[in-house]
Order: sequence, then C-alpha cells, then structure tokens
Amino acid sequence: MQVRRSRPGDAAAAVRLAGKLGLDYPGIEYDTLWVAEEKGRIAGLVALKTHADCLELCALGVDPPFRGRGVAKALVEALMAEAPGDVHLATIIPGFFEGCGFHIIEEGIPATFPAKRRTAWCEGCPQERCTVMRRARP
Repeated sequence: MQVRRSRPGDAAAAVRLAGKLGLDYPGIEYDTLWVAEEKGRIAGLVALKTHADCLELCALGVDPPFRGRGVAKALVEALMAEAPGDVHLATIIPGFFEGCGFHIIEEGIPATFPAKRRTAWCEGCPQERCTVMRRARP
C-alpha cells in the first residue's frame, strides 16, 4: 500500500470513493488530497481544507476491504507531515484521532468551528457527539 499526495489523475477516483463512503462535500476536488493506493486502486483518502483562520482535516475514509490495516492512520500522518500549520477537525470519533496525536479543544476554537456548526455535510450526524480537535504542527 502506498500513501501519497494525490496526483491530477487520482481526483475522479478519490471523489468517487469519498461519495461511496458518504464523505464528499462541495469543492473536495479543490482541496489538497492524499490517497492510499494499492495495485492502481484508490483504497483511502484524506483531504486538507484551507480556511481563512485554520487548516481542517476533512473526509478521512478507507474503502471497507482495506480497513483494519492502519491505512487511515497512515493517511493522517502523511497529511500532517506536509501540513503548513496546526490542523483542526470536527469528529464524532475522537478516540481514533487521539491515537493520531490530536487533542480535544474547548478554547481557542477557530471561527470555522462554531459550537453549533451545521452544514449540509453534518446532516444525519449526531451534533451532541461532535468534538473539535487540534494537532499542533511540530
């Protein structure tokens, strides 16, 4: 399995996988993407969105046949190795991200993550479980 920054030819397959996993959002193809590839197949992806006040990890997902092999963590590490600053995220699985070096924050939350943030992407997601986290860039 190779984890790397997305190339121009990867975009369509990466966006299709994001859609299949319910992780796609408007403009994902314009964000910085990393992919996990095995034998020419995109098996996972993660996106880094640049906001005016922060960087946001978005759309982390792995195709089910490739889960349980550390692919998601490898994608996060690849993103963090190249991120130009601290990275934030909103998640309902904080335990996973704690294992990737992220910490729950309750103060200093960027305006991008208001407490009652609701976007089309959040539909069906339990808002009361939404946690904002940050990992500092070394």
